[in-house]
Amino acid sequence: MQTNPDPNAISVLLVDDHTLFRSGIRSLLQRHPEFCVVGEAADGFEGIKLALQLRPRVVLLDLNMPGMSGVETLQLLRHDCPDSAVVMLTVSEDAEDLSVALKAGASGYLLKNIDTDYLTRAIRRAAAGETVVAEAMTAKLVAQLQSGAAAPVASELDKLTPREREILDCLARGESNKSIARNLELAESTVKIHVQNVLKKLKLSSRVQAAVYAVEHRMQGGA
Repeated sequence: MQTNPDPNAISVLLVDDHTLFRSGIRSLLQRHPEFCVVGEAADGFEGIKLALQLRPRVVLLDLNMPGMSGVETLQLLRHDCPDSAVVMLTVSEDAEDLSVALKAGASGYLLKNIDTDYLTRAIRRAAAGETVVAEAMTAKLVAQLQSGAAAPVASELDKLTPREREILDCLARGESNKSIARNLELAESTVKIHVQNVLKKLKLSSRVQAAVYAVEHRMQGGA
């Protein structure tokens, strides 16, 4: 565990059953004063316990762990610690794993073979409310969505105002509220309200789910 006097440091919780891997990530992040590794857990149960105690801004979560799976852990974290961004950090390059994780509310999906700079940038973006997906997985996500058999739900999209559709498009690109506000020339507080309205109208629980919904609809030939 790392202590850091900087209150603006991004607090990170590591949840992975491989001790050496956790040690490596901790050592890597400790070289950057903007990050603070506040805790480590070897399984999902301990990870949830520590997340409730420490309230980290970002949780780096392994997908495949003994006992409680990464997705099960993710679902409980999204319920119990909604302010923590949960980023899956895994060896799995399976498109179905990626799709399931994003639909369950993950703020990102990264592969364990990424380089240091990519990881640190991804943590910063996740802490800022953006969605981060490994570049190698983007094409697989599109292919997965294209192969889906579900029909588009036009009636739900029809509930959105033109501005809310713009917001949904921005969410599909993984933009943060600050980025959306800048690009659409809106107050960040106004963007937050629009995002809440989009989630409510589409009956979704997170901006990541909204992003997946938007991509699915577009891939299926929707407006």
